[in-house]
Amino acid sequence: MTSPEPQGYYAASAPTPPGRPRLDGTMKADVCVVGGGYTGLVAALTLAKAGSRVALLEADSIGYRASGRNGGQIHSGQRQDQASLEKWLGPVHARDLWQLSEDAKALVRRLAAEHEIDCGLKPGLVIAAHNSRALRKLADETEYLQRHYGDDSVRMIDAAETARLLGTDAYAGAKFDSGGGHLHPLRYARGLAEAAEKAGAVLYEQSRVLSVADGHATTANGSVTADWILLACDAYTGDLVPALAPYIAQLESFIVATVPLSDEQYAQTLPCDAAVADTRHVLDYYRRSDDRRLLYAGREAYWSPPEDVEGLVRPRLASVYPRLADIPIEYGWHGTVGITATRLPHFGCLGARTLFAHGYSGQGVALATLGGQLLAEAALGRPERFETMARVPARKFPGGQALRRPLVTAGLLWLKLLDAF
Repeated sequence: MTSPEPQGYYAASAPTPPGRPRLDGTMKADVCVVGGGYTGLVAALTLAKAGSRVALLEADSIGYRASGRNGGQIHSGQRQDQASLEKWLGPVHARDLWQLSEDAKALVRRLAAEHEIDCGLKPGLVIAAHNSRALRKLADETEYLQRHYGDDSVRMIDAAETARLLGTDAYAGAKFDSGGGHLHPLRYARGLAEAAEKAGAVLYEQSRVLSVADGHATTANGSVTADWILLACDAYTGDLVPALAPYIAQLESFIVATVPLSDEQYAQTLPCDAAVADTRHVLDYYRRSDDRRLLYAGREAYWSPPEDVEGLVRPRLASVYPRLADIPIEYGWHGTVGITATRLPHFGCLGARTLFAHGYSGQGVALATLGGQLLAEAALGRPERFETMARVPARKFPGGQALRRPLVTAGLLWLKLLDAF
């Protein structure tokens, strides 16, 4: 079924959130944060703990979009491997980006522990090679991290061990990353919101920002004047600031949740209890839930998402776990992923008083969490780590306003075709 709640299984398995007011009238703050996902929430929390007056404006409800719908996976590194980043940006900048990605994972775990967020945080991420060529590439990347970065959290596993750990013989082998992990994304977002409010931030829901300019953020019913405006809208940043639209594209990703697995199914399906992502361009990613379901994501759409999420994802699930080919699907939902042409996040400034961070390209649990902290640090006069991200050269997607989406779609479909062969 398609879930009546846009966050699907996540909404059904999370406590009912408190109602928060809509912004009505005008107010002043030190910082106005636009967006109630991980980036905005961590920015608000960090600033409020530092003593700033913070107002956060969310168009819908906290965690309504990607932060409440994603696969819940905690990845290491950036979306480009370190050897490629070194060739592109130089070894110093590439190493700084690696350190930021390590900081990102540590920050997720620290925030969850410090604020006692009940989000089912677990260790372990498997990157599964869908063919022998992908396996060789994974092995090269793993060896490079071990040799040049001293990373002892990653190791290669052969096809037999991959089959034993995942309960499927669908893969040629894999990289096991003990530094990665997974969590319940909506409960994590709502826990961050509660922590931000306890620190003194004021959160407004149903308060869509219509424009930002010169220290002002305006909604249909009010406005905030602030020393800093922090834009944390990810895939929707271009809707608010058209000048940024060429730098971010959108695609829809789809997830289903099975009914709880039987004892036999649970023992045979993903027995290592890590999260899994494969190496396809249009990848599958999945994990087990705390209540013994399999949460499986696969396929993507570039225009209007289809209504039959189960029909879209079930063939991919069945190809990896044939024994679950006929298992009932209880929830199906989708969410919009913001991607960049470089696959690295896009950070920067608009004028002297507005900062933005977006484009986490499928690795947003850790990187979007860190993005919020870096936005806050920059607003507090400590911009060094923010500038490390902002120095990554951004690239526009091809085409103007009318052609950009069709051209991006064509490019992504070409990658999908490559996966098939």
